[in-house]
Amino acid sequence: MECEDWHGLSSDSELLEEDLKDEEEYNYTSNSSSKLQFRKVTSVARWNSGVGMAEVVERKGQLWMTTGIVHSGKLYCSIEETLFLMEIGALLLLSENDESISLETMYQQLAEEKDGCFWELYEVYRHLKSLGYIVGRHGIPWSLKSVKKNTGTVSSEGTSESLEVQSPQDCNSVIERFIKMDLNELKLVFDVYLPNGKFRKSSPGDPSYVLSLIRGQPPSKIEIEAFERQCGGIPLKFCLVEHGRVSFYSFSKVELPVLP
Repeated sequence: MECEDWHGLSSDSELLEEDLKDEEEYNYTSNSSSKLQFRKVTSVARWNSGVGMAEVVERKGQLWMTTGIVHSGKLYCSIEETLFLMEIGALLLLSENDESISLETMYQQLAEEKDGCFWELYEVYRHLKSLGYIVGRHGIPWSLKSVKKNTGTVSSEGTSESLEVQSPQDCNSVIERFIKMDLNELKLVFDVYLPNGKFRKSSPGDPSYVLSLIRGQPPSKIEIEAFERQCGGIPLKFCLVEHGRVSFYSFSKVELPVLP
């Protein structure tokens, strides 16, 4: 996917920071529950089969403060984010021909395992989101460093909001990590944050823990230690999905006494 050239537009990335700040301040005073709530407002997104993500073309509500990533001047959400929002009635998904896409079609898309996600992984995502956790793909930044001279816009309830734009190298790197994820490889999959009304994509901080999904054989001691080093001190948890039930595990080091 080629990044669009927004050079010459009069807006700059400082407007994005102001918009995010205003929206975040609204969240701080809204006193809304972090638990799952069905929405009365519906955003609109268009599925981009080339990158396996949905491009948001009309954004409504406050849920986008913890959903989606910004790159190339546009707001995108992954297939798991797209499905979850469709299930709670918060997103209308369109095809590239502007035809409505059903949930059944997206379930079939998920079953093909071509967009960096599969059913068990989606069940983990849905379980955590339903409890109010903030969940993002591990290693995928919520937003990248803005390029001050390049900006784009996306409509938000009838208004235009400035979004940050990255270099073509940053754009391609993010997309490749989404579509080239090896689903059969044991790896770190999600960064998980506790429910937090003050969460900011621009400065999310460290996640509460990093999650790895067990699909097949349990991890070896060597793999666990390697993952712990990758986490850099952030707690590591493993999850397992069996018959629709999501279980979480963590490992602690125990030193056994030396017998005489």
